[in-house]
Amino acid sequence: MSNTVIITGFDPFGNETINPSWEAVKLLHGRSIGRYDVHAIQLPTSFERAGTVLAEAMEQVKPEAVICVGQAGGRPDITLERVAINLKDARIPDNDGAQPTDGAIVENGPVAYWARMPLKAIRAAVQEEGIPCSISYTAGTFVCNAIFYQLMHLLNEQQDPNYKRGGFIHIPFLPVQAARYSNMPSMSQDDVVKALETVILHLDDAENANESAGTLHGA
Repeated sequence: MSNTVIITGFDPFGNETINPSWEAVKLLHGRSIGRYDVHAIQLPTSFERAGTVLAEAMEQVKPEAVICVGQAGGRPDITLERVAINLKDARIPDNDGAQPTDGAIVENGPVAYWARMPLKAIRAAVQEEGIPCSISYTAGTFVCNAIFYQLMHLLNEQQDPNYKRGGFIHIPFLPVQAARYSNMPSMSQDDVVKALETVILHLDDAENANESAGTLHGA
């Protein structure tokens, strides 16, 4: 076990020519942040291949923590995903042309996994840097959620399941992407990178169990 953190980003998908997740995480590769050495890898936006690439990297690097990052066009802030669900239901094809509907990511796997990071503490730290940040309760049903679920399933299968940190973070479009749309929120690459640095710095923080991260929709 090393004090390495693997951080992943995806290749472009849909109609985009860049993916802000990879543009940001590749800038962290080879750096030391806090007590962690950062190892960045690019994942394919593929239901079939992304999990294999991640598992092979984890086997080779043997990290102490893994953070997966993905694009969420339309979201205005850094969103820390709290739960991964065992469902793949693709609105658009992935980069292999696959478009599964109502399928399980892991057959006979649990319905869901919780992220294994101190999300409330991280949210507060990112906000203190002046960067908008929230906790999300849906990572969607596309490849982002699939790799989040696969990551947590891998960590859960370790002999010491409480040892490793792991989770998923969605980030907004970059301004160059948002400029192609009407009223689309975006975030600068500098702010995204700063937010991810802050996440890594606070991976080992104690969680504030008395602080709410709940949402309210109706009564």
